[in-house]
Amino acid sequence: MVAVSSEAIREIDYDAKAHALRVRFTDGDWYRYFEVPPRVAGDFLSAPSHGRFFQAHIRDRYPYWRER
Repeated sequence: MVAVSSEAIREIDYDAKAHALRVRFTDGDWYRYFEVPPRVAGDFLSAPSHGRFFQAHIRDRYPYWRER
């Protein structure tokens, strides 16, 4: 799990074996995104703006569910 400095995103976690990306938003909600390639996850972690990268490359592109 990696804490990030972002207005929208608080933490990012990636399970390379399962290709599952977990994102914790600043409101505290966790979402799990499936079928995310390792390259996309790596680029997300190293992006200068995590929120912008998420909007452009992850949101509405991968199946997901909200963790409860």
